Amino acid sequence: MAKIVLIGANHAGIAAANTILDSGQGHELTIIERNSNISYLGCGTALWIGRQINGTDGLFYASGQAMADKGAKFLLETSVGRIDFEGKTAYATDKSGGAVEAKYDKLILATGSLPIEPKIPGVKLKNVFFVKLFQDGQAIDEALSDPAVKSVAVVGAGYIGVEIAEAVKRRGKKALLFEAAGTCLSTYYDPWFTEDMDKNLSDNGIELHFGEVITAIEGAGKVSGVRTDKSAYDAELVILSIGFRPNCELGAGRLKLFGNGAYLADRCQRSSEPDVYAVGDCATVWDNALGAPAYIALASNAVRSGIVAGKNVCGANLESAGVQGSNGICVFDYKMVSTGLNLAAAKKAGFDAAYAQFEDYQKPAFIEENNYKVKLRIVYDKKSRRILGAQMASYQDVSMGIHMFSLAIEEKLSIDKLALLDIFFLPHFNQPYNYITMAALGAKD
Repeated sequence: MAKIVLIGANHAGIAAANTILDSGQGHELTIIERNSNISYLGCGTALWIGRQINGTDGLFYASGQAMADKGAKFLLETSVGRIDFEGKTAYATDKSGGAVEAKYDKLILATGSLPIEPKIPGVKLKNVFFVKLFQDGQAIDEALSDPAVKSVAVVGAGYIGVEIAEAVKRRGKKALLFEAAGTCLSTYYDPWFTEDMDKNLSDNGIELHFGEVITAIEGAGKVSGVRTDKSAYDAELVILSIGFRPNCELGAGRLKLFGNGAYLADRCQRSSEPDVYAVGDCATVWDNALGAPAYIALASNAVRSGIVAGKNVCGANLESAGVQGSNGICVFDYKMVSTGLNLAAAKKAGFDAAYAQFEDYQKPAFIEENNYKVKLRIVYDKKSRRILGAQMASYQDVSMGIHMFSLAIEEKLSIDKLALLDIFFLPHFNQPYNYITMAALGAKD
């Protein structure tokens, strides 16, 4: 029986904890979490703020009490300030200021990530918010209920920024969306897709300010507007969603780090320190498209990394199958999903990348009801023909298709093999010349 200390109890930490507690091996598990709640599904923040769901109860899926009932020692609102790696002890402070020492045989770091705070004037003004914790969502929700708030500046047009802009508009406020890049969602999608989402946002009343950099937030104690490198705009509320950085201060100077400062973990989620594992948004995962470690901060990856680490601290020698970074978004009913590398990312990684694409209706033209166009792009390496990524978009729900492409990347499938894949046809579902087949057949030699 080992003493295991787990620091952090959101998605990755919870997955690791449940794996350990359900192993039946009787390990002594101490979980330390600095927040007052756990298991918050941050992906639901925009749905809640935009009143697309009723309340927040369903956004929590686990409790400290449930884990305590399984035998864990659970310490909420307790912050770890230092780890003695040689003495295998974590030093923390509880909410009353009391000192806590937790000795371990095995340590799992699941400390997550922190919002990036831009170094600009006015970032500390009242009515400037980040989007991360449940408490952040509560604060934004309350601020949007103020009738004095007419215009909201959302800074950053990644997934969170785009979703929050939609939520703001659904609350009847003027939504201004700012992004330094020339389009939204550029990390995951090529322009053939992002330009459609740009139009979707604009058509639904979002005021787009792409290619603009926020230089200051203005106001006297409270937000009154924002200034960019091009102009100035009135706003009573600013929501910052420009990205996250891994929270790795506890291991700084001791553990090996990835290029962005995340803990560098192997395929067993082991760090560079013996008996120390790192999972979730503070750590790297194995990227099958790249064939190398990468930083891909997604809840799905966090859960998988937590399970792998949980198995291994219990004595297994389980390697991760790797990930593809599969993801998706639905804004004003337009749905986009992707996996692996987009064209720009593939070229940046050194591949001689090309793409094959096709656009057509999901079903035959004689099916007039609930029949929408679907866009598909498959990115592949010209030399090996290996599939590197895929992107799909439609008002139709075609999200299950991206799982097939995720598996194709994991299994190193060639685009030529995909061209002859047995895909059934029935008018209720699809077309005889399916867009997957047609796109793959269009791949150039």
